[in-house]
Amino acid sequence: MSLSEQEDGDESTVFIIIGRVFQQKGDDPVDVHILLVAPDDDTAVRTTLNALAMEGYEEADLDQIGIMEGMPDEEPHASAYQGALEGEVAIITM
Repeated sequence: MSLSEQEDGDESTVFIIIGRVFQQKGDDPVDVHILLVAPDDDTAVRTTLNALAMEGYEEADLDQIGIMEGMPDEEPHASAYQGALEGEVAIITM
């Protein structure tokens, strides 16, 4: 079974979350794209917020959530997609 398949054989759902993060309250925002595998959008948002906190971001404004429809063609999203399939929460700062 490949890493991109769940136990029931279905493809994993790779979410992309777009927003802004702040190292400290009042700092200038940094645009981010986060890619991760999760069973649903609520879990994806909770996991994203936990990962951002672990990376030292004090505040986050998450604007959009969507589902990736296959591996992106261009970097850094292609590597982040692969990382998400391998269980990582991939944080791309813009």
